Amino acid sequence: MRPIPASRPNAYSGSPLDRASNRREDAEFIASALASPETLFTPVWRSRSLMKGVQEGKPEAVLLTGAAAEAVRMAGGPWAFLGFWEGRPVFAVDCSAAEDPLPLLPEGMGAFTDLRAVAGLLPPGEASVLAHARGLMHWRTRHRFCGVCGAGCEPRSAGNAMACTGCGTQHFPRTDPAVIMLVVREGRCLLGHSTRFPNSVMYSTLAGFVEPGETLEEAVQREVAEEAGIAVGAVHYHSSQPWPFPASIMLGFHAEGLSDEITIDPEELRDARWFTREQIRNPEAHGFALPRADSIARRLIEDWLAGEEPA
Repeated sequence: MRPIPASRPNAYSGSPLDRASNRREDAEFIASALASPETLFTPVWRSRSLMKGVQEGKPEAVLLTGAAAEAVRMAGGPWAFLGFWEGRPVFAVDCSAAEDPLPLLPEGMGAFTDLRAVAGLLPPGEASVLAHARGLMHWRTRHRFCGVCGAGCEPRSAGNAMACTGCGTQHFPRTDPAVIMLVVREGRCLLGHSTRFPNSVMYSTLAGFVEPGETLEEAVQREVAEEAGIAVGAVHYHSSQPWPFPASIMLGFHAEGLSDEITIDPEELRDARWFTREQIRNPEAHGFALPRADSIARRLIEDWLAGEEPA
């Protein structure tokens, strides 16, 4: 089979930030940036991001400055330097300790919303910044103790690392690699209905985490064999997508199916089927739904659908 190129960027990609990692250890710069009225803060409350315009279907990220930012920081949660956006420092700040963070803000500043619900509607770059903040704050709030000795950890590198106060081990944000793949064979693609899907009729690409000592191609082949009993041949990279829900990166592939008979793992899938292009073009008419428009799964399906049949 031939590779199928990505037709457009994935959601949560294309960050406008200069991460400026060389400034993270500059304590004087960080202190000055935290106090500057020009600095932008993106707040995170219990894994939700501050936005306005959600009810109108035109969501926008709300970044705080000045007194509003200081009020949120007074909640006492972790914070981290994310980088520069058009020359202005940007920090993430977690305000999850507040039962209701909105009274901390001026009236009409918006509401805290699940980023996944609106990512496809946000202006370019904003979804990436909010995802960056969400993922980093999730790690910070859940990595307060050392996994080596159990002692408490303290933030370092402007919130981008943690250091154990007992044994001195340095800890860094984790990102778990997961492969996600569309298996294709003779004009059909393989989609499964996961036991975890809230939508009872949605069918999507197969996916799974990469295991230690495994290449990405081997992970694709193993996951497809385990979940659907299909042998896989050639594996071609398509694109990647940050997925900080809570801490993954999705590595997308198209894979060549070598067998037809499906044997599902009932722990992972309720069902799996081969779908033709005609069925994929008209999912409602055939009684199923495709994955969300902002997902890499949808990109893999749409780019296969638009491309020529692999030789």
